[in-house]
Amino acid sequence: MHVLGVAGPSDVGKTTLVERVCERLAERGRVATIKHCTHAPDVDTEGKDTARHRAAGAAVSYGLADDAWFATGEDRGLDETLDELARSYDYAVVEGYSGARIPTVALGGRDHAGRRLAAGETASDVDVAALVEALHDCEPYETLGSLVARVKAANDSDRAGAIATFTGRVRERDDPDDTPTEYLEFEKYEGVADEKLATIRDDLCARDGVFEVALYHRTGVVEAGEDIVFVVVLAGHRREAFRAVEDGIDRLKDEVPLFKKEVTVEDAVWAHER
Repeated sequence: MHVLGVAGPSDVGKTTLVERVCERLAERGRVATIKHCTHAPDVDTEGKDTARHRAAGAAVSYGLADDAWFATGEDRGLDETLDELARSYDYAVVEGYSGARIPTVALGGRDHAGRRLAAGETASDVDVAALVEALHDCEPYETLGSLVARVKAANDSDRAGAIATFTGRVRERDDPDDTPTEYLEFEKYEGVADEKLATIRDDLCARDGVFEVALYHRTGVVEAGEDIVFVVVLAGHRREAFRAVEDGIDRLKDEVPLFKKEVTVEDAVWAHER
């Protein structure tokens, strides 16, 4: 899933730009939107069903209809919402989260944390066609769930009896007395890294009993405790799945040109991934 943020003051046409971007992206795939609200929607009205559910002890309550839904209760952040959307959508357009590290178009001079794809004083200053092309040059937003959903959609999924996965994460320390790692920062050898990943995937998919493979390694800043890399294998049986997952992560570490900087509370050092 590709994610685009639209940041700016309230009077520069953010929503108008979101509409224009959604119209263009909907020609290519499924689009979801997220808006940063300053207050909760007024749906937990006293005496109504969701309020009664909450009063009875439910932490979160969902309302579902044929063409709509809403949720109340348990706090939910942008990351959790994007993780869920990534399983089913091709694009997510996020309005108002200027502090998020996502590709962003900035309006009205608004500061933002993510990579800047475009800027303008108002929405009318943004070339939407160029913005959409720039978005497709950005790294997609992937999770273990989105990759599992992808392999489940393979043509031969009716013959598969196993899905095996590997998730690599940022380890804060090796031993209790080690200096804690705050985050890792990854860069990839553009073009070559993607070619190597594609080659590994093709080789694994060519094995007997393996029907689909997905490999993904994040770039940029990944904080301690966050996930870095995923390998997902759809196979006929567990043995083929487990072997392909192990070989997949070993080859990814050995063959894909990635560069890593480790930042601890005391130091920052670049090291080459093998």
